[in-house]
Amino acid sequence: VQLVESGGGLVQAGGSLRLSCAASGLTFSIYSMGWYRQAPGKQRELVASISRDGSTNTADSVKGRFTISRDNAKSTVYLQMNSLKPEDTAVYYCNAQHAPYAHDFWGQGTQVTVSS
Repeated sequence: VQLVESGGGLVQAGGSLRLSCAASGLTFSIYSMGWYRQAPGKQRELVASISRDGSTNTADSVKGRFTISRDNAKSTVYLQMNSLKPEDTAVYYCNAQHAPYAHDFWGQGTQVTVSS
């Protein structure tokens, strides 16, 4: 199983980025997908998740600014990030979960840096 994130980078406050996570080696459509982030000195936290039926869950800190979506045909999950703030600076990780199989896969992470 591979989860490969892309789309991170350096952006000014108020700007936008779109993260992508391409999955391979698994039946993508049956997995719940999520984006997590970890800032220096902080614990990893859930940013947003999307179930296999398309239901989404978004952290209060990014609600109204970030949107998660998935394209099962491309085995890819996206995170559209708008109105970025310096406090959004973190390494963003893609996650794939399938509870009945006890599967929990992670990508290598992509750095997002928001300058003030």
